[in-house]
Amino acid sequence: MKFARTIATAAALIALSLGGAAAKEWKKVIIGTEGAYPPFNYVDTDGKMKGFDVDIALALCEEMKVECEIVAQDWDGMIPALLAGKFDAIIASMSATDERKKVIDFSEKYYNTPPAIVAPKDTDIKGVTPEDLAGKVIGAQVSTMHADYVEKKLTESELKTYPTADEYKLDLANGRLDAANDDIVVLSEWLKTEAGACCKVVGTVTPVLEIHGPGAAIGVRKEDTDLRDMFSAAIKAIRANGKYQEVNKKYFDFDVYGG
Repeated sequence: MKFARTIATAAALIALSLGGAAAKEWKKVIIGTEGAYPPFNYVDTDGKMKGFDVDIALALCEEMKVECEIVAQDWDGMIPALLAGKFDAIIASMSATDERKKVIDFSEKYYNTPPAIVAPKDTDIKGVTPEDLAGKVIGAQVSTMHADYVEKKLTESELKTYPTADEYKLDLANGRLDAANDDIVVLSEWLKTEAGACCKVVGTVTPVLEIHGPGAAIGVRKEDTDLRDMFSAAIKAIRANGKYQEVNKKYFDFDVYGG
């Protein structure tokens, strides 16, 4: 057994040595985002990717002195695409949850806003407790912390998931849902539109750390610890030099970085 362990240890050391020798020099970083989650990421009328996530990504790449390419990816396939090497990082309002950390790594957070429940204006829902929402059909985007929250904490409610936020909004507006759970900023922006005139925020949800995580962060492959650290350092840098605040002000009248 000692001999076997020695061989395994030697093999591991060789692998680490080879990995260190082949460490990637990041000159270009390809970033995946969804493009369907305004105001954080969306495709504008000119066909270009826009939003807070996109502008923060560009600011971080500038700070890191790397070329930046942003590509669109459906939300549900975001992590599989990262692992398959289709891009190098996820900047798509993805929360750094414990469940996701099992398969990918994350930078420090770059924003943190609370979840909320939205419902039709004539709703009989009075609050956001499990009792308030018992028996209600609640929509959420698939593979999100918002869907997880409904499933794990609102156990007397029925969860209905959708590939995109636009789809649950459509069902809510057309009376096919009793309520929906998403980020307060996303919901508030929707309520300002003609399509969102149907509905109102019933209340904000108190975040649960093991479900919601510490905030939105940049996802990378577990082996790319150097890229993770580059992003974390760049987030701190743009917070310090004012670039973050410049981007923030373009989209919001409050600091989305949060507590």
